[in-house]
Amino acid sequence: MITLDYEGIWKETLIQLQNDLREEEFSGWFSDIKYLRADGNNIVVGLPSAFHRDKVKNHYQNLIDSKIKVISGDDVLIKYEITGKTTEKETVQVKSPEKNEGSAANTPVKTTKTKEKREQHPQMRDDYTFERFVKGENNNFAANAAFAISKNPGKAYNPFLIYGGVGLGKTHLMQAIGNHIHENSDLRVICITSENFLNEYLDGLGQNKMSIFKNKYRHTDVLLIDDIQFFTDKPGVQEELFHTFNALLDAKKQLVFTCDRPISELKKFSDRLISRFELGVKADLQPPRYEERCAILISVANVRGVSISDEVIDLMSKNISSNVRDLIAALNNIIAYTELMGKPITVEIAQRHLKNIFSASRQANLSMDSIIRVVAENFGLTPNDLKGKKKSQNIVSARQLAMYIGREMTEYSTTEIGQDFGGKDHTTVMHSINKIKGKLLTDPALDTTIDNLKRSIKEYSAKH
Repeated sequence: MITLDYEGIWKETLIQLQNDLREEEFSGWFSDIKYLRADGNNIVVGLPSAFHRDKVKNHYQNLIDSKIKVISGDDVLIKYEITGKTTEKETVQVKSPEKNEGSAANTPVKTTKTKEKREQHPQMRDDYTFERFVKGENNNFAANAAFAISKNPGKAYNPFLIYGGVGLGKTHLMQAIGNHIHENSDLRVICITSENFLNEYLDGLGQNKMSIFKNKYRHTDVLLIDDIQFFTDKPGVQEELFHTFNALLDAKKQLVFTCDRPISELKKFSDRLISRFELGVKADLQPPRYEERCAILISVANVRGVSISDEVIDLMSKNISSNVRDLIAALNNIIAYTELMGKPITVEIAQRHLKNIFSASRQANLSMDSIIRVVAENFGLTPNDLKGKKKSQNIVSARQLAMYIGREMTEYSTTEIGQDFGGKDHTTVMHSINKIKGKLLTDPALDTTIDNLKRSIKEYSAKH
């Protein structure tokens, strides 16, 4: 009977994978996989996280299996175990105290020194990690790109922009990049909100310390800035960011930004700064679907060590679909209530205690995007028709109707509504609303049309 060298098979598999994959791809996903042992006819390998394991299984399993089959000539399977972050060790040469020349005691002795874990970064939350970021169809691309960046900062996907609405995980994903880099390297990471960046810039100007400001931000290894839409209509700080951007990009340092909308929709923003953002990778975060909302609740409950029935998970996932932040806040709310009252989390308690949150979430979920899509489809148009500048009568009428319904069904201001229609100002929105109000006085059929559209919008929002 021939005994297979399972560790040798795995090493050869890695060599062949390295030849087939791009350097950053192999380094990002396979460099941290460690051979652990043989288990029957299985090769058992260790990975640092469930996120890492799922990525490898989903995208590389068939390739790995085919390589192992050819190398081993047998039906060898691979098994994965989560081992956590591997401890880095370095071999050093240590001399014992001097004795007679040539004595054995004077021979260098190999010892190992464990590399100490770095302290938590003061500008980032320790729970904003990849392990705690629940992946789904709405954020899969953004999460994969972010993890690849964290493995090879400055090498690929630079600059990286994450955009999307409130509470969808932009800050979590950006800080997960920073936390991973900080924990696994000696690179300097700066994580800052755009507001604090602006305040430091103004302090530098006012106190004649711009050289200190410039040195700080142009000589870091990784720069993470949250909510860059805050720089709108602030040309001075935009100019400084432009030069910082160029200095870091030229030095192959990693840049990561978040924004509440696509960069192309930012108004009163420097064209040349926008062009720099367009150089890199952009990832859009969308509200999570039902299955993803369930996964998020289960994940958070597990972290909290709380048992929640499938019925409660289903109830919350169906009634809170606005964003991740609202979903987790509701879960924390019901956990706190039941812990204080000494009661289990039941469907009845969840329905009663969260009814106001359910109601608010359903209203919040009526995004302008949903309204625009439904109205456009009803009139045989596209969302871009309503957001654009075309002035044909059918498009103008549909656009005015969508603006009116948006004001009726949401809490958005006319300025915010105008932003969602391609950056139109609030006077245009007010004109459209007043136009529809005037038509309602003379056209009773329009009232029925609006009611039907509202019903369709609610149905659409409930499904997405």
